Amino acid sequence: MISGAALIVMAYLLGAIPFGLLVGRIEKGIDIRRHGSGNIGTSNVLRTLGKRAALLTLAGDLLKGYLPVLAGAFLGISELWLAAAGVSAVIGHTWSVYIGFRGGKGVATSFGAALALMPGIAGLTLLVYLSVAGLTRYTSLAALIGSASMLLWVHLLKAAQGQVLFAAACTILIYIRHRENVQRLISGNERKIGQRVEV
Repeated sequence: MISGAALIVMAYLLGAIPFGLLVGRIEKGIDIRRHGSGNIGTSNVLRTLGKRAALLTLAGDLLKGYLPVLAGAFLGISELWLAAAGVSAVIGHTWSVYIGFRGGKGVATSFGAALALMPGIAGLTLLVYLSVAGLTRYTSLAALIGSASMLLWVHLLKAAQGQVLFAAACTILIYIRHRENVQRLISGNERKIGQRVEV
């Protein structure tokens, strides 16, 4: 239990590292929160700073979900604790202690944790995400449908309890963080992939 609790704390602190903010400052000396949508995630970095910065941000956000779960599995910590660590990393990303409990929307970090916890289901979820993104050019819609599909996959494939709880928690967090995107999608004002923002 102590090891599991320590893992959750570590996962939160790692998940809270604002890679998008760091990449923006290193690459162009800007605060990404003051540009585009104001989000520190990959989508806003892509629109504002381009592909290289977006790939760096994506890699960082994926790894901070993946590594805590992988480390816990290596140490033999139970699946429920691993699932909790994955959720903790996502919470760290969305409400980061380093930047006043603000942050991103949790999509890449959720996927990173899912990849370590349940790689097959993560792969199926990624296929849904990429299909929706390719067809609609909306990353927000892809995230919403992709996360919902993860919840569907864990039930259809009769996944373990920890995986079901992880999928449910991440889906709820992603939907909470995408409330404004939903409003923009409904009103037709949501930005599409490839739309650049002037810095």
